[in-house]
Amino acid sequence: MSIRPPRAGLIVTAAALLTGSLILSPTAQATPPTPEAADPAALAATTLDAQLGVRDAGSYFDHAQGKLVVTITDDADAQAVLAAGAIPKKVVRSSDDFDKIMRRLDRAARVVGTAWAVDPATNQVVVWFDESVDAGQRQRVEAIVKQLNDEEAAKSVERAAAGPAVRTENQAGTFDLFIQGGDAIYTGSSRCSLGFNVRSGSTTYFLTAGHCTNIGSTWYANSSRTTVLGTRTGSSFPGNDYGIVRYTNTSIAKPGSVNLYNGSSRDITGAGNAYVGQSVQRSGSTTGLRSGTVTALNATVNYAQGSVYQMIRTTVCAQGGDSGGPLFSGGTALGLTSGGSGNCTTGGTTFFQPVIEALNAYGVAVY
Repeated sequence: MSIRPPRAGLIVTAAALLTGSLILSPTAQATPPTPEAADPAALAATTLDAQLGVRDAGSYFDHAQGKLVVTITDDADAQAVLAAGAIPKKVVRSSDDFDKIMRRLDRAARVVGTAWAVDPATNQVVVWFDESVDAGQRQRVEAIVKQLNDEEAAKSVERAAAGPAVRTENQAGTFDLFIQGGDAIYTGSSRCSLGFNVRSGSTTYFLTAGHCTNIGSTWYANSSRTTVLGTRTGSSFPGNDYGIVRYTNTSIAKPGSVNLYNGSSRDITGAGNAYVGQSVQRSGSTTGLRSGTVTALNATVNYAQGSVYQMIRTTVCAQGGDSGGPLFSGGTALGLTSGGSGNCTTGGTTFFQPVIEALNAYGVAVY
């Protein structure tokens, strides 16, 4: 389900990308990918989203039943869901309802340290408060949440009986962008992680986070800044969080794979959209390979540096320097590491920029 239309960002020009870990060792062996078409849940989610449109309110993978659950507001759509091999679940709020709620929050509740997204399993919007939000700021946002819930409950007896349309939760730690000085791909005094190598025709690029490409135009492969990788050709942050760098170094290897940090790599053969409940992996220059689950789509995150929209929320941990690194499932590219809270010692929440939007914006493709 795509709750809000694609947003306009700070797009500069076109491009493509490198690999999730710079140059792979010649001895590294590629792990066989799992094509997106082999994931029945991903296929069902994409097909039903297009077929049902605003009549669904999101979907999620139920691990106990081993199937995708698709929420519907019209009983007449149940057969189409069953025919696709998924489970229909009747709810009272549609994607159009959630679209209006999310837009209200985006306009009126933008406070640094907050985030919100739709939880399709409960048919609610969830608003998270990190530990930096003070009592006054929280009271302001909670007043908006109460107003939204009162308005929804007043629409019908059925909606009132379904419970609040918006719920609030506390988030441990603070929402930060995962960037720091260090090792991996470098610009100025900062480092990030390479996302995916991409290309347009015979020209090769790499994708990374927009909050990284905003910092500098020339990117290097080493901390001493002597080996140039390429030059930034596009950057979009805030609003979005993606950027692109065109390779100018013709002698460096540019495989279409990501580093698994165990002596092997994963070949990326395509790009797709994430779904709630999906098992995913992330690769980054600080914490290596980490795994988790997608918990929400179309999330708004209010960083101190600016707000971003339509992010993928996950249980995958990340830390400073992992920014821009790849999110993937099997051989399918899904996203670019943006930011979040927590760390890889105690656990955390990480948000990702959907990669499809970046590929479309720059007219490039993974390979």
